[in-house]
Amino acid sequence: MHDAADFVAEIYGLGAGPWAAVPVARGALGQIWKLSGDGPSWAVKELLFGCEEEQVRREAALRQATEELGIASPRLMPNRDGAYVSQLASSSGGSYVKLYDWIDGTEADASDPDVLDWFGRTMALLHQAGAGAREQPGSWYERCPQEADWEKLHQRVHDAGLPWAAELGRFIDTSAAELAHWVSPADPGDLVTSHLDLRPQNVLVGPEGPVLLDWDNAGTTSAEREFARAVYVWSGGDQGNLESALRLARAYRSAGGRAVIAGPQSFSMLFATDLNYLHVQAECAVDPTVTPAQRAFASDQVVASLRSVPDLAAVSRLARALEAV
Repeated sequence: MHDAADFVAEIYGLGAGPWAAVPVARGALGQIWKLSGDGPSWAVKELLFGCEEEQVRREAALRQATEELGIASPRLMPNRDGAYVSQLASSSGGSYVKLYDWIDGTEADASDPDVLDWFGRTMALLHQAGAGAREQPGSWYERCPQEADWEKLHQRVHDAGLPWAAELGRFIDTSAAELAHWVSPADPGDLVTSHLDLRPQNVLVGPEGPVLLDWDNAGTTSAEREFARAVYVWSGGDQGNLESALRLARAYRSAGGRAVIAGPQSFSMLFATDLNYLHVQAECAVDPTVTPAQRAFASDQVVASLRSVPDLAAVSRLARALEAV
């Protein structure tokens, strides 16, 4: 996108250049660029796998609703036509892009008690802002690959000679079915519209405090299940700190959060998203239609994911600790 910097500045009315775009971070779905000129800098998110405009509208609406409750986040900027997503010229790759405020800061420290308190309150406000959702959550959060899906994929990975094929096979023979057992549709009475990717990596602490980033996945979910997943992630996963988990949960409850943990089934969203992410990245790693760079990124993600899959025993211990909060 280096050669598209002036084009982006033009369609968003940012003023005369020269403008320069520098890559700063890569996620599963997009590349973040820092767009700089003579004035303020901006964050451009280049969507590498296409764009669903309805999803972008959900993101914009939820971000606006939560801003009114005091949750700080980068503004999602409309272009000259009032749209929140734009498409680059074909000569620049034709990708879809979104433009946000650039935020200077450091990644949130999940061991900091003040950050945990902030996050617990923020999640409670999110669930209040998004209460009353009626649309069913997407399949990514409620369903996961079955045994036949894994076996077919494993054969493709094996045939491609990828070095992690055997490790994937062991995972399929052990954890995949164990975690899939707990994945099920959410209770329709517990649905909220929320962020859906509440991780420390999506929070920057700047001069004015924490800022919540990366609202791309905004949509319907179970408050209980998002709460459970977030506590697991923010308290350190399988090697988590129970004191951190309890502090976060108490801050959430004190701010009016309604979600209650009721055993491993409360972690259905955690299991579904981790299983789906691993499966999708493994598929991408053997997909001949994507670029070599995308296959390499996916392969690295599979290796990392295989080493961080939730352990059911650890999740059960966390659930028991949280049931009394």
